[in-house]
Amino acid sequence: MKSELNFIVKKDDQVFDMHELGIWVQSFHILSPNINRSKLVVPSMAGAYLSSTQEGERRVSIEMLIESNSMIEFDRLKHQIFDLFYSKDKLTIIRDLTPDKEMYVMQEGDYDIESITCSDGEFNITLIMLDPYLYGEEQSHEFTNNILNVTNNGTAEANHIIELEVLDEPLTFSTFIMVQNQDNQYMLIGDPLDVESEPYQRYERLLYSSADSLVGWTTAGTGEIDGMVSGTMEAVNNRFQAADYGSGSGWHGPAIKQSLPETVQDFRMQTWITLDNSGTTVGRIELYLLDVNGNQVAKISMKDAKSGERLGYGEARAGGPLDNHFLISEYGDRKGNWNNFAGILRIEREGQHWSAFFGIGNARNGYHARRRAYWTDTREKYNTPIAQVVVHMGQYGSHAPCVGGIYSVSVDKINHQEYGTPVIVQTGDLVRFDTKNEDVWINGESRKDILDFGSDFFSLKPGGNQLIVLPDGNFKTTLKSRDTFR
Repeated sequence: MKSELNFIVKKDDQVFDMHELGIWVQSFHILSPNINRSKLVVPSMAGAYLSSTQEGERRVSIEMLIESNSMIEFDRLKHQIFDLFYSKDKLTIIRDLTPDKEMYVMQEGDYDIESITCSDGEFNITLIMLDPYLYGEEQSHEFTNNILNVTNNGTAEANHIIELEVLDEPLTFSTFIMVQNQDNQYMLIGDPLDVESEPYQRYERLLYSSADSLVGWTTAGTGEIDGMVSGTMEAVNNRFQAADYGSGSGWHGPAIKQSLPETVQDFRMQTWITLDNSGTTVGRIELYLLDVNGNQVAKISMKDAKSGERLGYGEARAGGPLDNHFLISEYGDRKGNWNNFAGILRIEREGQHWSAFFGIGNARNGYHARRRAYWTDTREKYNTPIAQVVVHMGQYGSHAPCVGGIYSVSVDKINHQEYGTPVIVQTGDLVRFDTKNEDVWINGESRKDILDFGSDFFSLKPGGNQLIVLPDGNFKTTLKSRDTFR
């Protein structure tokens, strides 16, 4: 027989059912919302002014009985319960009575399991809800013609995420994106174009490859990579990868290159790669920028050069193999941070200023294990215009190579314009408004720097809501939310 008040606990990607553990849930009480009010008392005035109201943490009080077959089993179960409810992070509870809702709790203070017999016991535990709400399952809604009517069936305002993917024609770029609700609250990034201004693309795409074909690519030459060019590259399942590495005593492997449509002074190059360095493998993925004569101007790389240790190591470099400056040359915040790397590598140059960015993740969910670096080339040693891009995968000697590949390569020209309104998104970009964390992301990177001052990360009110996206254009827009309950 199972208690009607039974519940499960989710912890560390595991699910623990109280009934299956041998625990009878005697009572389960969620205390009322805890309202904190700040008041202003004015002399000679009766009462007080209400200055602010805030919902504080809530408490959950649970009484449980445990039954076991022996004193040994009782002691084992007792310590299993202690371990279950202790956590540095929040636990998730889902009750059998409301399987469509979950709450987040933490233990605070101690408790004891009192013995009824040598093999049975009872205890009361009080948990805190730092987040005082209960949540329904995540729902996804797509906008139609940039408009969405959606109902929040909960009893409290609900945070949400809005994702906008910029599709192809008729809208290929925009200087702003705005989401507005029925109460004229809005979230706005960029600047709407006025009649006296012209749009300009700060980042103008010169080369983009989704790694689905080798058409337009040729084999790189000697000196265009650090090491020996050997073997062959192939394009399989939208990924450049080594078909074979050839042979060599040091770093060697396939390298392909492509010329840009014009030489470029100020640029941004980025790539999305994976490098699985499991086991005792050794390998690298590198991209180079070359001048018109094939000399190296810049490089970004992720590698594992340790035969007896797994250690992803990233490099972002201005210059060539002998004369250079490294913006990034490390394994992240700590060893192992960049093992089994799956993410973005980027390097930019604008005038004397260089920057680099490495991060695990993707444009939709954001990046972690990030590293961003800046450097100013005050002596202008590394200011040669770029004309070619090289993609390389490497093996060292006869060591087993890492598994991985290159999924996209892009090179943009950075334009400068004293007047005009900059384009902030173009075809293929992904914009993400996150009202819980009060942030906005473009291609996985925070862009609060272009958030309009009057923007409000508004929630979905209980009941009906209407959302509108501007400008009119070809967006694929999705709302993700969870009904929220007190």
